[in-house]
Amino acid sequence: MAERTGGADGMSTETTEIHTLDELRTLRDRLLPMLQIVGAEYDTRTEPGYPVIFDNVEDGGYFGINLDPGYGLYIMTDGQQIVAQLNIIAWRTDVRSSANKEKFASLPFDGVRPVSNKMSDGQLRNLISELLSHWNRQPLNIRTSDS
Repeated sequence: MAERTGGADGMSTETTEIHTLDELRTLRDRLLPMLQIVGAEYDTRTEPGYPVIFDNVEDGGYFGINLDPGYGLYIMTDGQQIVAQLNIIAWRTDVRSSANKEKFASLPFDGVRPVSNKMSDGQLRNLISELLSHWNRQPLNIRTSDS
């Protein structure tokens, strides 16, 4: 069998995928305890059944936390790089929007950024705190609509 070569560095695609998966496992070992603490803390602040902490590094190449279907932090790989994907809902906060600057309610926002083992624990905690700041700022019980 011929080995598939990747980029100019001569590393095979398979070797790159194995290295990336090893790096993802190391990130999981560092970040999963933080996610479990957040999950325990937010257990009474979310809907029944949430938060969901998932760990599917071996089969799917991802792990993370969901506070709600619209709020989650996923650390995943595509085989080439590791990224953190932050899913949040952008709420309509301006009731005086006009046609030239509309802002619709409940727009999903997917923030994707690269992550690596070189990141400090503080930088990894900042990813979680960004998710939590958006969760804590959302209008949970407001049922008023503008007219």
